This record gives sequence, C-alpha cells and structure tokens, in this order.
Amino acid sequence: MKEVKTPWIRNLGGVPSHLEYQQGSMYEAVETVAKQYPDYIAYDFMGGRTTYKAFIKEINDCARALKAIGVQKGEAVTICMPNAPQTLIMFYAVNLVGAVSNMVHPLSSEKEIEFCLRESGSAVCLTLDQMYGKFENIRQNVPLRSLILTSVKDVLSPIKKKGYYLVEGRKVKKVPKDAVIIWWNSFVKNGRSYKMEYAAQRTGKDPAAILYSGGTTGTMKGILLSNLNFNALAAQIIATNKMFKPGDKMLAVMPMFHGFGLGVSIHSMVANGGRCILIPRFNAESYAKLLKKHQPNFIAGVPTLYEALLRLPSLKKVNLACLKGVFSGGDSLSIELKKRFDAFLKSHGAHVVVREGYGTTECVTASCLTPVHMEKEGSIGLPFPDTYYKIVRVGTCEEVEYGTEGEICISGPTVMMKYINHPEETANTLKTHDDGMIWLHTGDLGMMDDDGFVYFRQRIKRMIVTSGYNVYPSQIENVLDAHEYVHMSCVIGIPDPLKIQKVAAFVVLKPGVRPSEEVRQALLRHCEKYVAKYAIPKSIEFRDSLPKTLVGKVAYRELEEEMKGKEA
Repeated sequence: MKEVKTPWIRNLGGVPSHLEYQQGSMYEAVETVAKQYPDYIAYDFMGGRTTYKAFIKEINDCARALKAIGVQKGEAVTICMPNAPQTLIMFYAVNLVGAVSNMVHPLSSEKEIEFCLRESGSAVCLTLDQMYGKFENIRQNVPLRSLILTSVKDVLSPIKKKGYYLVEGRKVKKVPKDAVIIWWNSFVKNGRSYKMEYAAQRTGKDPAAILYSGGTTGTMKGILLSNLNFNALAAQIIATNKMFKPGDKMLAVMPMFHGFGLGVSIHSMVANGGRCILIPRFNAESYAKLLKKHQPNFIAGVPTLYEALLRLPSLKKVNLACLKGVFSGGDSLSIELKKRFDAFLKSHGAHVVVREGYGTTECVTASCLTPVHMEKEGSIGLPFPDTYYKIVRVGTCEEVEYGTEGEICISGPTVMMKYINHPEETANTLKTHDDGMIWLHTGDLGMMDDDGFVYFRQRIKRMIVTSGYNVYPSQIENVLDAHEYVHMSCVIGIPDPLKIQKVAAFVVLKPGVRPSEEVRQALLRHCEKYVAKYAIPKSIEFRDSLPKTLVGKVAYRELEEEMKGKEA
C-alpha cells in the first residue's frame, strides 16, 4: 500500500491521524455527554425544546416499553419515520435494549416496506398513522408482532396540536377503531410500569442499525452497521471540525433513514453535546424560515438543497454569519454550483465555504472531507482519521499510481459489518488485500493526487442520483417490464437543474397496445405500488424500439446521449 501523504496536511489543520473511540453502545455515548451537559438542548421540534436530561429519560421510558412488549436483545425493530422526536427516542431506546434499528424510508412503496421487514426479520415497527394503510396491506406477509403508530401531534403543545390539525392532521385518514395497533402514548405509558431489567450490555462490535442501499449490484440490500461504526464517525466529524462546541446547532434536514442524516446530522451531534433542529419534511421555503429563525451553526445537505436555496428571494437579506460549517454530500457538487453557493454565503455574511465530502452507506456516510481553509478544485478532500483510501485497478485488488483513475477502496472503523442475508455480495465488497487489511470496494471511480487529496469521477455501476437518493434503473425496469402492457423498457437519468438527475423511462409496448395518456397513467400507478415516490419516472416516452448493443443489450448510453443532445 502506498503511503498516503496526508499527515503534514492534517497537522496544518490540527486534525490528528488517530483518535480514541467510544467502545460501548451509541446510547452510552449520548448518556455520557448528557451527564456533562444535562441542561443543554438535545433537539428542537416545531417550537418545542428538549434538554439532554429529558432526552435520556424519554429514551429509558421507551426502552422499558420495548421490553414490555417483548423485544429481545439482537431482534430487529423497524423505524419507518421522518425526522421527529419519536424517531430519535425509539432509535436510542432500541440501542439501549440491545436490539437493532431497521431504518426504512417512510415514502417507500408497500413492496419495499414488505421487503425490508422480511429481510430484517422485524417483529416490531414504529411508523406514522398516515402509513397505517400500507402496513395493513402487507401485514399478512410479514412477521410483524406489534405495530406502533404515532402522529406528529403526539409531541406538540396543546396550541401547536390545534394548528397542526387544521393544516395537516385533518388530511390524515383515520385509523379504524378495531385496528390491531399500539398508539405511541399508550406504548410509552405502559412501559413506565415495567420494573425488570431493560438495559443490555453492548460493545462497539455489536450490531446497531440496518440501513438500505443498492450495494454493488443495484439490488436493495440491508447494510448492518455496528455501534463502533457510528461512534467512530461521531468522533471523526468533530475532529475534522475543531470549531464545533457543545451547544452548537445543526439544522437536521437529511433524513434519519439515510446514513448522512443519521450519522452526521443526528448521532455526531447528540454524541457530542450538539443541538439538532429536526425537520420532518423538506421544503425549501420552510427551510429558509428555519435558517432565519434558528441561526444554526452547521448545515449539511445534498447539492439539490443548495441549488434550491439559491432560488429563494426570501433569503436575500438573511445574515448567515452564524454558520461554522456547510457540508455537501450524497452526490457530486459541481464546480459551478459550489462557486455560486460560496458567493451566496459570502454575500450573506458567512465566513465559510461549502466543504464537499464523500462516503457510502457501507461506511455509514462520510469518510472523506475537504479540510478547513484548504481545498483543491474538484476534490472531495482528505480521508478521516484512522481511515485509509486506496485506488485499485477495477476488478482487482491491485493499487494504481497517484493520478491514475481506478476504483475507490476504503478501510477504517466506519466500514460496515456485512450485507444481511447476502454473504456472496459481502465477500465481493469487503475484501482482504495483501496488506492484511479489509477494504470496502465502493464501486466508484476516482483518483488520488500525491498530496493525498481524493477525487470522485463517476460510479462504475449504472445508477441515477436524484435529490441525493440512489435510484437503480434495473429495479424500475423490472417493475415496468412486469406490466401487461410493456414489452421492454429502459430507464435513465436526465440532467435536471434542481434534482441533479430526474428519472426518465422509455417503453416499447406489446403488440396491440397503443400509446396513450391512459396507458402512461396506468404504468405510473403500477410503479407507485412497487417503487419509492422519489424513484417513480418523471416522464414515460413510448418508442417503437430501443437502441441495442452488438450483443443485444439495450444501449442505454445511446439514450443518455440523445437526451443530452436535446438538452443542448
């Protein structure tokens, strides 16, 4: 392995090459900081504030409630929720009882939710009341023992509850009175009477959470992450951001079912005394209002977030001198967008620029970040402490020279444990090289210069990134091809100024089926049953045929080039 020439650079930024990590559970990391700063605010939500002391009590009450309904050590508990207090409380309570949090996107389709429940073996789930219908439709197909329902109003003040009902609550379809569910407030109340032992002893090596990604093949897979994976990230984030102080505020817009949101915006904050401003649903206008109101010290988001903020006239006079750190990840930040947003920050009183990072869900999230006051155009920065990057020839473990493109490989304390139920894919992704270290093969192309700065080029595997979410064309094509009207389909990503890419489908219909708006709508309704909302095609174009390669495969790159030509 080549020696990565980063120590001297890190020393300039005051970042050590090695850190000491919390070897216990994630809950223990939060409990430790809560004892130091009991009266600091752990999180804000829709006007309410919760101290660390109160947060720890909420977690323990929820942990008792989990034990009261029979949750066992090592069992999976699904959390299908937006960023809300119940999500945080349940996540750390699951960790406290020694169970594993199975984090699922609340906008997932019924079939995706069913897959995640079956894959993880979850017997208990927490979700919103408005999701009840989806769970009821799949309940007979999954090993679900207890379904806990909650509502945003459960954690609001009486006045806020009335406001919520008038704006949002009355739109939610009522849950039948005979539904076999447990309401959140009853769940927590019942737990308070549980008197037996409920806290489990866990180590850093024990499993803590399952996040979902397409892995190296584009098929959805559960990624098993340990307590150490998260605790190491929390330490690395603070070590690379020396300006952070306990009590600093993070505007947490990235969702908790996503490694970026859970690892950076939530755990790295509450494990270090930070304050999370929870945003359950992203809307550029409401985000702008929260920026003005809360004056956060840190914001983290995907490039589409920054693109959206640039378009808002309501931010023209906002002073952003409060910002200590602005981070971009989840997709490539174009050089042009970075220049525009850096100029925006400067014109609004901020003394920082956007710092781009890189990571994958297989190592929680970020593992590389642009140092403070030291950037190279187009670079995603330097590896975190105790994290090594290696560029290898694609399809091999053979390291290439500085400046040569190859597959990005990562080794360090945040690398996942495995893909659950997929030993072959795990073996193809986590490989022991000749140096004796275990390396995560990311499936991404990049290079490293002789100063140790890393550059992301593109994904080796075919994938669309829309608003920071990974969309795998093969998954959408399989859904479309299964419809009775469809003979063949091809799905590609088309450049979009706001979403980076939007999903577009090209469809050849079966003989006798004529293209029409009715057929298009039928296909979209079909997609809604099996595909997450963000992955549903924004356009469906009917074709008599699709371009083919010499070996007969659909030449999706030809369609991509064709669309680029139309854009031009």
